[in-house]
Amino acid sequence: MGRIRPTYIKRVSIDLVNKYPQAFSKNFEDNKEMVSSLTDVSSVTMRNRIAGYITRYLSRPEA
Repeated sequence: MGRIRPTYIKRVSIDLVNKYPQAFSKNFEDNKEMVSSLTDVSSVTMRNRIAGYITRYLSRPEA
């Protein structure tokens, strides 16, 4: 079982992936930089959680 993430992290992450599909990859470090440049998230913790969810979202197999 994985961690349960708040809905707003999932919503922001999926919106970013849908708006900028080529900007994100399966690399967490690259995703952190892209989240910083594309959003106005002031908290480092929130930025990391969003980037982490994007990484997990892109890494999971398509069902």
